[in-house]
Amino acid sequence: MFLPLHDNTTLKVIRFQVISGAIILINFAVFFYTQIINGGIDANSIAVSYGAVPALLTNDKVLPEALVRIPEIGTLITYMFLHAGWIHILSNMAFVWVFADNVEDAFGHIGFLVFYLFCGVVAAGAHTLAGPTSQSPLVGASGAVSGIMAAYLVLFPKARVWVLLFLKIPVPIPAFIALIGWFGFQVFSSFQPQSGGVTVAWWAHIGGFLVGGIVAYLLRHRLSARLASKNPTKKSA
Repeated sequence: MFLPLHDNTTLKVIRFQVISGAIILINFAVFFYTQIINGGIDANSIAVSYGAVPALLTNDKVLPEALVRIPEIGTLITYMFLHAGWIHILSNMAFVWVFADNVEDAFGHIGFLVFYLFCGVVAAGAHTLAGPTSQSPLVGASGAVSGIMAAYLVLFPKARVWVLLFLKIPVPIPAFIALIGWFGFQVFSSFQPQSGGVTVAWWAHIGGFLVGGIVAYLLRHRLSARLASKNPTKKSA
């Protein structure tokens, strides 16, 4: 639908988005190892072992012993750091780069990390509820990123964001239009049939967005007070 390029919201409390930057670096490091250095040889087994597989999480199926590398509950975290291809990781990290720094600014470094992981876990839960017998591994940061986007919408609805509309046309639009439009597209798409080998986990996006928005809304006064207590500094993204 669109790819974010830049926003006009300055950092006010933190000097640099330490956690957001670390998330981006870790995701690219894992991607390079699994897809480039490892040549993608074990990409499928890695996805099954470390991705969140609904049928395994609901005990509908049991993973072959040779593929068991961590407790299944642990995949609710590890799946967020795996990606299926270049477009997948580049689009997710673009959203992190543009929106996450300001959300990290509002939550603080540790609070943001907890928030990010929590949104990702809930997103995987929503995906599992939508298809509890699915044996396809869920991979990618999209669910956690959706939570970031919702928090940005709650905290900075009047911000302006430069986006690459339809991946072709650079335009500045209000954040609330871009993000509400994005969420509406996820809901619409969730009811459309999917085909092909790689499918989109629409309900993970929806679940992550909803929980991120709810948490940010409940904490909005505290987060806004934190941002209002400091003078703006130069934005890093």
